[in-house]
Formats: sequence, C-alpha cells, structure tokens
Amino acid sequence: MGTRVVKLPDIGEGVAEAELVGWHVKVGDVVREEQPLAEVMTDKATVEIPSPVAGTILALGGEVGSTLAVGGELVRIEVPGQPDRATAPASPAKQEAPATEPKAPAPPEPAPPQQPRPAARQGVAPRPPGERPIASPAVRLRAREAGIDLRQVHGSGPAGRILHEDLDALLRGDGPAAPAPAGRGADTRVEEIKVTGLRRRIAERMAEATRRIAHFSYVEEIDLNALEELRAALNAETAERPKLTLLPFLMLAVVRAVADFPQMNALYDDEAGVIRRHGGVHLGIATQTASGLVVPVVRHAEARDLWGCAAELRRLSEAARAGQAAREELGGSTITITSLGALGGIASTPVVNWPEVAIIGVNRMAVRPMWIGGGVVPRKMMNLSSSFDHRVIDGYDAAAFVQRIKGLLELPARIFLEG
Repeated sequence: MGTRVVKLPDIGEGVAEAELVGWHVKVGDVVREEQPLAEVMTDKATVEIPSPVAGTILALGGEVGSTLAVGGELVRIEVPGQPDRATAPASPAKQEAPATEPKAPAPPEPAPPQQPRPAARQGVAPRPPGERPIASPAVRLRAREAGIDLRQVHGSGPAGRILHEDLDALLRGDGPAAPAPAGRGADTRVEEIKVTGLRRRIAERMAEATRRIAHFSYVEEIDLNALEELRAALNAETAERPKLTLLPFLMLAVVRAVADFPQMNALYDDEAGVIRRHGGVHLGIATQTASGLVVPVVRHAEARDLWGCAAELRRLSEAARAGQAAREELGGSTITITSLGALGGIASTPVVNWPEVAIIGVNRMAVRPMWIGGGVVPRKMMNLSSSFDHRVIDGYDAAAFVQRIKGLLELPARIFLEG
C-alpha cells in the first residue's frame, strides 16, 4: 500500500488559490480513477477536480468554504501496490512531532470554578395581548439597535416597566421571554447558513463595489409601443431565427449610445488613477442562476447585428444557468445590463459592476395611461433604472446618455439606420 497526495492543480492563468465549494467524496470512500473528488471556484467559474488514481480516501484537505492554494493538499488517497509519493510539507498545525521517549501524561489542570449565572427574573405576569410595553426612550433605542422586540420582553420595574437590566438579562440568555400570542406558535429556530462559493463571491464583489464607487442612479420611462410592434413583426416573419426579446434591441441601443458617450464604456482603476476607455463594447448581461447572480459577457456587441446579439445572449444565458459557462465568458465586461424580467418593479438602484462605471437596469413593462395629443391613451411603458460611478460620470452626462438610449428605443428604426 502507498499514499498518494492529490494537490490542487493549476486551474487557470494567474490563479493562485481557489475556494473549496463542494466535496464529492468523504474519508473512507473508495474512488476510481477520473472520479470527481471536489469542486473548487475561482473568480466565478466552478471546476471539478478528478482523481488521478484509484484508491481509498484517507484525508480531506479542507472544509467547504476554505481557500486552498494551488499546489496545496486536496486529498490523501491510499493506493494499492504503489509506494508513498512525496508530498508538500504539512502546515505546522498538521506536522507530527518527532519520535521521543514516551512521557507520563501530565495531570489535568483543574477546571476553573463555574461562575453562577444570574437567575432569571421570575414571577412577572405575562403582558396582555395588545398592551404597549412600558420603557424609557433610552431603553427603546437600545432595544431597536439590538433588534429586540420589546413586546417579547418581561419588565421587572414598577408596573412592568422594562429596564436596562431586563435587556442585559435577555442578551445574556438569562431573561425570560414573553409567551407567544394566543393562537400563534412561535418558531424560535435559528438556522446558520455558511456563505460559500458563488454567494460569497457575490457578497465580496458587492461590498467592494459599494465601498469603492460613488453611486448615483437615474430613472427614465420609455415608450415601447413602436418597438413592441417591430419586435412582434420580426418574430412573425423570421420563424427560423431566434425569437427576439427586448434585450437585443437594448443591447444595440447601448452600443449606439456608447459611440456618442465613450466615457460610459470604461473601467476605472482607482488605485492607479487611470480610466481605460474601450473601443469594443463587451456587454455584461446579469443573469440569475440557481447558484446566484453571474454576468456572462457578449463580446464585441458593436460587431453583431440584432439576431447575432440574440443568439449569443441565449447561448451564454443557457450556459450560465447550466453551470457550463467558461471562465473567460464570465469576465471582461466594459458595461453591464441588468434585468429582473417580470419582477422588475417600477424602479431600482442597481449596483455598478466594479470596475465598470455604468450599469443599465431594466424594469417591468406595463400598460400605463399617458397624455398624448390632447388625450389619455394606453401605452406600453418601461422604466430604465441606471446607476453610474459619480467619480467618473457627471450627472448631466449620465442623463444625456440615458436620453440617447430612450430616443433609440422609442424610434427603433434609428437603431438600424445609425448602425
């Protein structure tokens, strides 16, 4: 029998580490060659690591959510008929001590005396349903900041007044909580969910974006009647081509608008103090998947026609939702479009996809009464909610950029005439 150490391989240019997002095996499992051992994530691409040999799993190199360096130990496998393979030095916490003369075990240290916990306050009658708890403004402020519902706290002061001491006891777990209202069962369970994988990457990127970017948003309504008529006609006439949604039209409108406002199609390296404006428009399309939000990129949208945008959008969206998008397809965007589809609401304030400087948000389309030509008529309307990095984009330029998009969508022939 020999021991084989499987190390985390080099899974991409410039990748020094990866997050362990899932195990396919456990200690004691018998694995075959090429059987998947684990899933790791780098940037927003998830990669399966297969076993190079057949054998029995002896040890796992980390827990889900931990970060492994390239070349670090992933698993140890017992391989029949092979000598031990050289491994990377173990971390100090895992190194075995050198063999020495056995020593008598040291006597156990006496446990520290258990401090008695303060007794919970007893004998306080439950607060009648609907009765407003009595507490000073300072106690109310402290409870609000701590997320405590005063209706669920017994007060030990005169007339059941809630004191600071009652909050102290509750926060220590000593104070009794008021019973649940009659006829309703209180669910006191607390579920802890470890933030790992794509969800952790999203959290990190959103926090970084809001920390670095001076966000401001601009909302404008768009009349889509003409565009919807054109879209329906094109879909009816071209059955062999991909069905057109609103997004391919918006993609081309953004491309046309960027030609007039190149500062929107840029990346801001704030550490180097450099703005990099791109000639090519690499459109990020925020896409919701079962694992979370990813942003596949339609590269060189300026070189595609309407159906080319639609076909590439469909291909990338399907690959992203199936978890099959390549790593290079999930990065490198220069400006992003985000849409919540039918859940788009009236308005939103999307977060700029750092280090980009602009994001275009699509809200729900709805029929609204509009005053046109001296009368109220029903129109298909939609709001665009867009956000910008105010360090780079002035408010006037942002408004003019969105107005340019609005003009193209409301008279969609311009999209093709100016292309």
